[in-house]
Amino acid sequence: MILLNHVRSTWSTDGAPSPDGPLLDKAGHSPLPLVTLPGLLRLAPLLGTRLVRASFWRAHEDVLTAGNALYTAYALLLLADRVACSDQLALDARTPRAATLPPPVADGPEGRVEPYVAACRLLEPGPATAPLRRTLYDLMTADWLHIIAREQRGNDRGFFLAAAEAARACKPEGHRAPEGADGVRQKLLEAGSYERYLRLAEFNDRRRHWRSLARKQKRALGAKVRAHRGRAARKAPLDPELAVFTAYWNRGVTCNPGAIAAKLAELAPHIKPVWVSGRARVPLLPPGTRHIVPGTPAYQEAMGRATYLVNNVNFPTGWQKRPGQIHLQTHHGTPLKRMGLDQMPYPAAAHGLDFRQLLRRVDKWDHSLTSNRHSTLMWRHAYPSGYTELEHGYPRNDIYYTAGPDLVRAVRARLGIAPGVRAVLYAPTHRDYESAWRPRVDLARLAERLGPGTVLLVRGHYFYSGGPSELAGLRATRRVLDVSAYEPVEELALAADALVTDYSSIMFDYAHLDRPVVVYADDWEIYQATRGVYFDLLAHPPGAVARTEEELTEILAGEAWRDGDARAARTAFRERFCAFDDGRAAERVVRHVFLGTPAAELPPVVPLAERTPAPTPEEAVSA
Repeated sequence: MILLNHVRSTWSTDGAPSPDGPLLDKAGHSPLPLVTLPGLLRLAPLLGTRLVRASFWRAHEDVLTAGNALYTAYALLLLADRVACSDQLALDARTPRAATLPPPVADGPEGRVEPYVAACRLLEPGPATAPLRRTLYDLMTADWLHIIAREQRGNDRGFFLAAAEAARACKPEGHRAPEGADGVRQKLLEAGSYERYLRLAEFNDRRRHWRSLARKQKRALGAKVRAHRGRAARKAPLDPELAVFTAYWNRGVTCNPGAIAAKLAELAPHIKPVWVSGRARVPLLPPGTRHIVPGTPAYQEAMGRATYLVNNVNFPTGWQKRPGQIHLQTHHGTPLKRMGLDQMPYPAAAHGLDFRQLLRRVDKWDHSLTSNRHSTLMWRHAYPSGYTELEHGYPRNDIYYTAGPDLVRAVRARLGIAPGVRAVLYAPTHRDYESAWRPRVDLARLAERLGPGTVLLVRGHYFYSGGPSELAGLRATRRVLDVSAYEPVEELALAADALVTDYSSIMFDYAHLDRPVVVYADDWEIYQATRGVYFDLLAHPPGAVARTEEELTEILAGEAWRDGDARAARTAFRERFCAFDDGRAAERVVRHVFLGTPAAELPPVVPLAERTPAPTPEEAVSA
């Protein structure tokens, strides 16, 4: 059997990611017996996500059709010899609006109890099936308790007692109830203690009510205190020498804001930056960094009194901008994927976004920074408002023109990459239709095929943790390096001889180095349909394009990654997307925004043909 993914839709939303994604990702693609992956029983029991051979269905048809769809979904899993998983979307599970449905019909024991009991009978007793029986038992009792608690069955003694009898009949030997309240409810169900269950439910309802009331009062009091502090800060004069910086939702000193702050210290040291940081990330800030934590009095005062506010995303909607404050939106990449209001036609991308609030935040921008004309036009469409467009370039990309051979050698030495070894940076992007990240390439196999002369720098979520694996062995030989936590990413780009990415904006930044880029677009059609894009990347790529892992391997193992066709594609790509980044973007931003230098007096952008990128690793060795 192959288990597939699905999305969820209602009458008002489309294509929300399912909670099955992490389970499918964790299980991987290799076909294995279900007993080694009992957690797969927790996948939504949808027939449309289960793929089997017709011969398998015919062989078990009498058993598979002996119950309703819920039973069949579990029976398919339990009867399969092996199970493999894929994140391929196979189904849109739609929940109609309640008012459009016929009057509900009581779903008695035969509809929700018997299917589980019948599924349990498919499992032979004994230690070999114990993990499956335990998991299935917890699932079915949790489902019954959910029905009782959430579907107004608290007064249905018959359903409760039928579920209790089934629970006692199906309970695995030696089963231990879950910890906490769930375990207590399960034990009451097993005992058939209907009256005690009702008393517990009533007690929990009262407790939830009082806890909710206490939380509301606490939040209301906190809001009043913060509002008072905010009003006091907004009444005080603006501080012309205070600048608030933040990046990536308060994650640290990085990206365009980080590069601007560094140049600010050089050109305007009288303006003092303070960084907004989440409390958990404060220990990760560079030593000596002045910082504020959201919600604190210092944060309220700084947000109310700072003259300059710099961010590569948006500040919270609750921030009330004062007259005289200057808000610089730096963004954090050139857009291939749809952004802002342009996400509205794409439900997977727009899920959870409030576009009216987004526009209120955009209306606070004074300046919008861009790195090429494409970005200028796309930001104008995605974020319509009255801000000034600054075509000064992205300060974070200055390093691609200012770095020398010493830095390139130092970064590679820090990563343990020997001279002469080809370093390939693999940096994929996020998928809105996936709830968890996983590499879309078999990294162990790719590293093995490319041989010891290549090291893969993998930048993504941490993966392959735990016990021994082929990848762990490759790590030991320094052929696969997990650089997900390495900062800044620009240094990784300097250390890499080539970039492999899919739809990440890193391709636009890396193009400044004029080094090979390979696009691995195995799911381009899905990405294009679910996220939306501004141009056809496969028609206008920055280099060679691979649609399968085999093609990717062939490109990297041969010369296609850097041949004449790849160079021609990269040249055209650079002419389109590398317009304003020339190594002096941060200087232009600081002089214009913070020092008031007129645009006509700023350092002009150096034409692309006259720029010299940072040396390649090969050039750095011989320098």
